[in-house]
Amino acid sequence: MLSLRAARKDATRRRVVDAARELFEDVGYEAATIRAIARRAGVSVGSVFTSFTCKAHVLSQVMQERLGELYAELERLLPHLRGSAVDRCRSLFAVHYAFELRRSRLFLAYVAAAFDWETAPNVPPLGANPRLRGMVQACLEAGVARGELRGDIDQELVVDLLIGVYAWNYRLAASDGADEKRLVSLMDRQIGTIFDGLAA
Repeated sequence: MLSLRAARKDATRRRVVDAARELFEDVGYEAATIRAIARRAGVSVGSVFTSFTCKAHVLSQVMQERLGELYAELERLLPHLRGSAVDRCRSLFAVHYAFELRRSRLFLAYVAAAFDWETAPNVPPLGANPRLRGMVQACLEAGVARGELRGDIDQELVVDLLIGVYAWNYRLAASDGADEKRLVSLMDRQIGTIFDGLAA
């Protein structure tokens, strides 16, 4: 009986996540209420709250699933990237912009929710994804190993800086409608400036 109950809970959770993803894309994060998500999923509002603490928690799950697909592909590609550490880092973030700007409203909602003071503690903060952090760190470590970058750099600080710049640039997508090409070009210049300060 317990396994049947667990299966039903998982099925409800799946319907909620799928409905939320559609609703966030259709009407935007702010307009998508828990009640509207529940209605679209065909479940009660209470059923949503058995799996999620708040709307930001639902959004976080939607994003983690989307990013899981991206990171699985990147982890397959990363060992085959060639070039300097700066080139590899540029490629990594260019792929992120290309992926996220396909659903820019969804990612902008995720960025905005990250700065909500009332977000539940179980919602991972923006930039905390260990897979992304690991990929950026691998670029830095390879640069140090090849003698391109100084060995004494604070890698955690540089990872934070690069992810922070990446997220900050989305303000241009929100305010000016900046496209992938513009954000990639800007990030390429920013990465170049950061890496100039890290050069061996």
